[in-house]
Amino acid sequence: MLITNRKIVPPADDKRWKIVDVTMRKQGYSPTALIETLHTIQESFGHISGEALEYVANSLNVPPSKVFGVATFYNLFNMTPLGEHVISLCTGTACYVKGAGEVVEFMREEYGLEMGQTTPDGKLSFMVARCVGACGLAPVMILDSKVVGRLSPEQMKARIREWMSHDQ
Repeated sequence: MLITNRKIVPPADDKRWKIVDVTMRKQGYSPTALIETLHTIQESFGHISGEALEYVANSLNVPPSKVFGVATFYNLFNMTPLGEHVISLCTGTACYVKGAGEVVEFMREEYGLEMGQTTPDGKLSFMVARCVGACGLAPVMILDSKVVGRLSPEQMKARIREWMSHDQ
C-alpha cells in the first residue's frame, strides 16, 4: 500500500465540504464509506457534481468509475440540481403495466419534460425510478417525497395538475 502525505482539497471553499469530510473521517476514509459519503453530498448540496465524484474517489481511494457507477445506479442520487418540486414516477413492470407510460407521455405533452429533465425556470423536475418497491400500490409516483399510488393514469394526471396548481 502506498501511503502519501498529500492533502486532498475539496472542490470549492464551501463549508458544506466540512460535513462531507466529517462523514469520511468517521469511517476512516474507508472505501466502504462510499454510499454514506454520497448521501452526505446529496443532502448537503442537493445533487452530486462531477467534481464531488472526483473528490470522493480521491479521498476514499476508490476508482472514479466505481464512484460514478454507484452514484448513477441508485435513484436517490441526482447528478444535476433538481427543481423546486420533484415528480418521481415508478416505471417498474407493475407500474408500467398499470399506466405509468401514459404519465410519461403526459409529462412530455403538458410540461415539455422528458424523463430526468427540469423545467428551464427550475420549478419542476421529472424523475423516474426503475422501481420504488411499492408494487402493491401500482402505479406509484412520488410528489415532493409524498408517495401516491393506486390511481388510474387519468387520476394521476389530475393529481399532478392539482399539485402543480397549489404552487402558483
